Amino acid sequence: MSAAVGVERATTDDAPPPRKRRRRRWLSWTVVTLLAVWAVIRAGGLEQGSFLTQLMTVTPIGAGLAALTALMSLLRRNRPAALAAAVVCAVMVSIVVPRTVAAEQPPAQGAPLRVLAINLFTRADAETVVDLVREHDVDVFSALELSHDQVERLDAAGLTRLLPHRVLQPSFGATGSGIFSKHPVKELTGLFTPVGHNMPAATVTLPGGGTVEFVAVHPNPPLGRKTEEWNAALRAFPPATSSTVRVLAGDFNASLDHRAMRDLLDRGYVDAAGQVGKGLVPTWPSFRKFPPIISIDHILADRRVSVRRVEIFDVPGTDHRGVFADLRLP
Repeated sequence: MSAAVGVERATTDDAPPPRKRRRRRWLSWTVVTLLAVWAVIRAGGLEQGSFLTQLMTVTPIGAGLAALTALMSLLRRNRPAALAAAVVCAVMVSIVVPRTVAAEQPPAQGAPLRVLAINLFTRADAETVVDLVREHDVDVFSALELSHDQVERLDAAGLTRLLPHRVLQPSFGATGSGIFSKHPVKELTGLFTPVGHNMPAATVTLPGGGTVEFVAVHPNPPLGRKTEEWNAALRAFPPATSSTVRVLAGDFNASLDHRAMRDLLDRGYVDAAGQVGKGLVPTWPSFRKFPPIISIDHILADRRVSVRRVEIFDVPGTDHRGVFADLRLP
């Protein structure tokens, strides 16, 4: 009998006190509830204001947090919380995982268009940028945060020989942007009203006489009072049209988890990275002590365009990664 009593006392001693158990359960349910609200807002496109808009950007991380919460709740024998967290995780995973699967491409057999987009941060390494243009035989380069000095450095590194045609709106700070092209370009005005940084547009004339409308994209980030400007900028971009092929490329300060970005795609575009299963590859922040965590740099193309390949590169000197897309026009 004494042995049995000893075992009973040991078991009782190992169990956490009721107050501690209640605190753990309260914490688990609080985390699960917050994650569930997050999932509902993302699934319904209900984000409003700066904080929730920024939170949507890290929805893929939210899916991981939900999985971790489910595991921790299960280890603590809180099965209802574990089940609820697992459901939240399943919802978030169902939202983000399709970006890792290549989509069927339209049978486009037209001219190739190789596009590069880089936020240069006004001081990206010019030699690296020109090497990327040369190596990937880039037709059109969308350059964001383009300063006057950066233009000079790029040309000194050889960009003027590779991409001699251009529509540039550089500045002395982050607002500058530009379009560099291998083929003749004509500045396109009146296509939309830019909101945020400089966002030049151009008509690119391809060999054989075909044309593409191209926009260098860089709205303000959705921070504080700029959130409404960011929404207005994404709403201002023109919808795709059957009369021309259009490409939007640059730093959207938006991910595919933003309702405003999905609304833009619904107006006739596809995200090139998402089309080839690379929609979760992060592009910002780069060259920090921690790796990039969010995908806000994109190349959007008319739905009739076939996306053959997408590559994402580190570029010294800038906090954004570069995005390259090999497209085939309809």
